Amino acid sequence: MNVPVVYKGRTLDVDFRCDLFVERSIIVELKSVQEIIPVYEAQLLTYMKLLQCPKGILINFNCSNIFKKGQKTFVNEYFGVLPSL
Repeated sequence: MNVPVVYKGRTLDVDFRCDLFVERSIIVELKSVQEIIPVYEAQLLTYMKLLQCPKGILINFNCSNIFKKGQKTFVNEYFGVLPSL
């Protein structure tokens, strides 16, 4: 999915892609790798910051149990300003 990046009021001409961007609230980054390395986490955190998205989920499909070993969830400073339901 191509996502426009706006920085200081200007739309940047960049080829920015994330796997899933749900309701401007959650970014889902999908991988199928031997192990999650720190650069994948940094990539997701950067996407979250640029898109002002409060939550991100990193999912690795190359594992025995996706629910226990194949996912990491991240939140940032935008999570604290979400309205309570």
